[in-house]
Amino acid sequence: MRHGETLRRRLTAVVLLAGLAACRPPAPLVSPAGGVPSSERPVPALVADLEERTFHYFWDLAHPETGLVPDRWPTPSFSSVAAVGFGLTAYGIGAERGWVSREAARERTLGTLRFLAAAPRGPEPAGTIGHRGFFYHFLHMDSGHRFERVELSSIDTALLIAGVLFSQSYFDRDDPGEREIRSLAEELYRAVEWPWMVVRPPAVAMGWTPEAGFHGWDWRGYNEAMILLILALGSPTHPIAPEAWDAWTRDYVWGEFHGQEHISFPPLFGHQYTAVWVDFRGIQDDYTRAKGLDYHENSRRAAYSHRAYAIANPEGWRGYGAELWGLSASDGPFDGTLEIDGRTRTFHTYWARGVGLVEHCDDGTIVPTAAASSVAFAPEIAIPAIAAQKAYGGDRLYGRYGFFDAFNPTLRVPVKLQHGRIDPELGWFDTDYLGIDQGPIVALIENYRSDLVWRTMKRNPHLVRGLRRAGFRGGWLETVSEAAR
Repeated sequence: MRHGETLRRRLTAVVLLAGLAACRPPAPLVSPAGGVPSSERPVPALVADLEERTFHYFWDLAHPETGLVPDRWPTPSFSSVAAVGFGLTAYGIGAERGWVSREAARERTLGTLRFLAAAPRGPEPAGTIGHRGFFYHFLHMDSGHRFERVELSSIDTALLIAGVLFSQSYFDRDDPGEREIRSLAEELYRAVEWPWMVVRPPAVAMGWTPEAGFHGWDWRGYNEAMILLILALGSPTHPIAPEAWDAWTRDYVWGEFHGQEHISFPPLFGHQYTAVWVDFRGIQDDYTRAKGLDYHENSRRAAYSHRAYAIANPEGWRGYGAELWGLSASDGPFDGTLEIDGRTRTFHTYWARGVGLVEHCDDGTIVPTAAASSVAFAPEIAIPAIAAQKAYGGDRLYGRYGFFDAFNPTLRVPVKLQHGRIDPELGWFDTDYLGIDQGPIVALIENYRSDLVWRTMKRNPHLVRGLRRAGFRGGWLETVSEAAR
């Protein structure tokens, strides 16, 4: 769904501490329970700088009137409602870090929620922000109206609502503005008619358009839509049936990939998105309980498997190794095929890059958010990767808002590009940032440093209710309020 492309759905997408890169993952385990706020964990200056720069993507670029966040920058762009959810989460982080005042974060959040709540809705094909509580995937930045013919998106609505609920729990003071934030957040969440998207019970459909009705695809198996299922189960007004979670887990693919046994989903974003808001340490559903781990450990193993794949480098891509690793949905250089180093190489533009047991989508493009957002699960390999990627690309890869979206060390010959530039010695570098790849970097670095988003969301009764209805037990869930049962 990028500029100059046919609109497509994003698929279900000098080394610091170098000595730690050789550390091996622990034996299979359930992660330590995360119920007690941790002390501040120190991070290298580069990691702190990355978090702050990435925060400013959302703070600087949100529309001054609507609060909508651009899908990408600096290429002129529509807004992604998922990026708005990540932005709402980033504002509280910025306030806690002192990058902006709490008052400024409150006003930005309040303005965004007021706009989302007041924007027109309905089944018409144009002139609305959404329908039945769901939001269109992409919106015009200034009006908030549907962009072209994009779908009413169940997953992008869920990512937005997750940010809305973070705002509800973060802004907890007895202040008129903060009370209004809590009220608007409740209104937006309660309005989502989750069962309306259950077309083929108990699964949730991916989307709907006024022109063609519901999509023919449902959210099944392990992927980024875990947050969607949890929020849909937790709704106090329009919950989906509890059996939806069992149906979801029945399609999991479990097995070993490059030395790690885990639930497979090839792009790393699927292991990261829900963990922006949910602290999975020490809590388990029936599936993970039977496997003897939790989803936090699963994400850790996925990161290790990506690194091991890069070390093995079975396809012989340039640059891959112990520090340059990580595949996820991202921009890419161009759509086409070239002969390089005596091999036929096929490249792609926006693509759900990833490797695992069920799919293999690799064109030599490394995605910084993949390793950087893994810091919450596997800091001992993620932090060296952050440093190595910065050292490799310098200002070609690291700029005003942190890492540009992607780079490809293999492609070093001139071609007609959709985005980016080619260095004849280092390869292709993107020149855009993408909001949905920026968001997890900010939040998961902060969760590693202070548990902020995780601690905040443990106070949200809707999230807790959704987890319990999905069958999660143990750990911090045993200590939170009965009001969320």
